[in-house]
Amino acid sequence: MSFIATPQTMHFPDALPLQSGASLRDYHLAYETYGTLNADRSNAVLVCHALNASHHVAGVYAGQDKSEGWWDNMIGPGKPVDTDRFFVIGVNNLGSCFGSTGPMHNHPDTGEVYGADFPVVTVEDWVDAQARLLDRLGIQQLAAVLGGSLGGMQALSWTLQYPERMRHAVVVASAPNLTAENIAFNEVARRAIVTDPDFHGGHFYRHGVIPKRGLRIARMIGHITYLSDDVMNEKFGRSLRAPTLPASRGSLPPEGAGPARGGPAPDLRDYLYSTQDIEFQIESYLRYQGDKFSDYFDANTYLLITRALDYFDPARTHGGNLTRALARATAKFLLVSFTTDWRFSPQRSREIVKALLDNRRSVSYAEIDAPHGHDAFLLDDARYMGVMRSYFDSIAKEVQP
Repeated sequence: MSFIATPQTMHFPDALPLQSGASLRDYHLAYETYGTLNADRSNAVLVCHALNASHHVAGVYAGQDKSEGWWDNMIGPGKPVDTDRFFVIGVNNLGSCFGSTGPMHNHPDTGEVYGADFPVVTVEDWVDAQARLLDRLGIQQLAAVLGGSLGGMQALSWTLQYPERMRHAVVVASAPNLTAENIAFNEVARRAIVTDPDFHGGHFYRHGVIPKRGLRIARMIGHITYLSDDVMNEKFGRSLRAPTLPASRGSLPPEGAGPARGGPAPDLRDYLYSTQDIEFQIESYLRYQGDKFSDYFDANTYLLITRALDYFDPARTHGGNLTRALARATAKFLLVSFTTDWRFSPQRSREIVKALLDNRRSVSYAEIDAPHGHDAFLLDDARYMGVMRSYFDSIAKEVQP
């Protein structure tokens, strides 16, 4: 049963220095909290979100259908991260489009929408901003920092930037940096956006348009990488939307396209972006995901966040040596990976585990045999949920009621 969640906003007038050398002032952070902070403020858990998620981690909004938080199966009363025992905080990252200051907001000096002028932000910048919010909430040390995917990178960065302010790091379906293949996927998605005629160099707000075509393609590319081949074949296979193929473009049915054997060959105009050229069920699914995404996500936010993913690499300043990079971490760790996650493969989690063991840190590691690909970290796999519940049960024993 979900509870009612209440979004909040906190204003920060002072400038936040960024890794790029720029700074951001007069900014807002959107956040939500669940549960009750105990007397000695020792039961706080910070949840860091991934690319297209937000501070709305759990619960539902009053009077709104279909408003469940993105990790509602994980967080709440009686759930693995039990809000009867923990005070859980979700923060929307700077540069996002769900309430915290980002490209859609006005520059405090000019009054104009930031657009492409919003400064570059990194994982480290997000962690610094989260630490400021915790200062305001009067929380000096976290029981745990928890995150999946890009959120897991933030949890890892917390252990290096503020090692004394956390006791546990829970890093799910993540990596110490992106592979070249992952950076390549991000770049193709970004090119889809910036080459959309409606992008206008990132200042599309001034023109009253949105680069929806680019956003659709970016989401479709991303979504392919979140699913495993097994799941795609099981859900969609090679199923066609229409039982027969039309003979020519002139006889296109409402839900099918393409020539039958012996029919006239199509030209490129047959494959314009339209509902008429959707032949396979997987195409229909990807189009739906792309359309939905383009209605709520900001194009500049997509560029910013994927770049933050690309830039993250704590070993870079240590000659690429992850063991040396993680020597600063003092937290206890739980890492979880999924066998069919080819975007953030188990091998990448094992790299972190090895580096931590080299430093004689306390590490637990679970590799879940799940068919769902990268999206498995959001789903209700019993073994995964059992691991998370067991670990947070152990954390709960360390804190005062």
